[in-house]
Amino acid sequence: MRYDALVVGGSFAGLSAAMQLARARKNVCVVDAGAPRNRFAAAAHGFFGQDGVPPLKMIADARTKLLAYPNVTFIEGRVASAEADGAGGFVASLDGDRQLSAGKLLLAFGVQDGFPDGIAGVRERWGTSVLHCPYCHGYEFSGRRLGVLVEAPHPPEHAMLIAEWGPTTLFLNGNNTVDDEVRGKLQARGVAIEPGRIAALEGPAKDLSGVRLEDGRIVPLEALFMVPRTRPGSALAEQLGCAFDEGHAGPVIRIDAMKMTTVPGVFAAGDAAMQMHNATLASAEGVMAGVSLHRAMLLDA
Repeated sequence: MRYDALVVGGSFAGLSAAMQLARARKNVCVVDAGAPRNRFAAAAHGFFGQDGVPPLKMIADARTKLLAYPNVTFIEGRVASAEADGAGGFVASLDGDRQLSAGKLLLAFGVQDGFPDGIAGVRERWGTSVLHCPYCHGYEFSGRRLGVLVEAPHPPEHAMLIAEWGPTTLFLNGNNTVDDEVRGKLQARGVAIEPGRIAALEGPAKDLSGVRLEDGRIVPLEALFMVPRTRPGSALAEQLGCAFDEGHAGPVIRIDAMKMTTVPGVFAAGDAAMQMHNATLASAEGVMAGVSLHRAMLLDA
């Protein structure tokens, strides 16, 4: 069977895109590896009508609703490679040698987070007390002791934003990245600046009680915000020849206003194709990508 569209990735962006295509009565196949980026978070916040709902539940509910459409196929697995088939479409190979054929591709495989080397306890607390987005999780830590870890090239001014939610310490981790002008602005916002290098995070299980510096001092803390370096969650875009731009956190698939990549017939949505990472934004971008892909089918007919 040749699908009208193959969606690679079944999280917020991919499922939102597939829903538009399903409602356009196209035969859609979604392939998902089952490891959404926000699986570590106990709850998603700020999402329209879903505030406080666990992300995995949101994804499961969305998948159930999508599979109510008879023209949708869902495959649990990983797309290992994809290429043009010479007939205006694409062929994708899954792990295990299964192949799928589709007229168009939509890449929604997200990104993988990279964590700073040499700091023990970051990965174990990711999504619980080590956080990325203050709009997603800042409210739950309102008024508590917060920290911001600056990793180049991310600007230290980010700490001024975090200070909206509570008393904040900016950890330079040995990087002298704050000039006098920025330092003055931070101090005006009440942000403390800690230049020392971090050795480890302290606290029971996934909770955070403090940051231990290499000189032995411990700075009491209950949440640490950081912007991790990211990389695409799959090599498919590179295999297909899609162009990338360098974003503030890592490479981003280049797309036009209609969410098409530099390769005709290949669309992209979600964190892998966005500068700002947020579940609501990923879902919205997925909607736009699905609609645009459908319109492209009509123009190519």
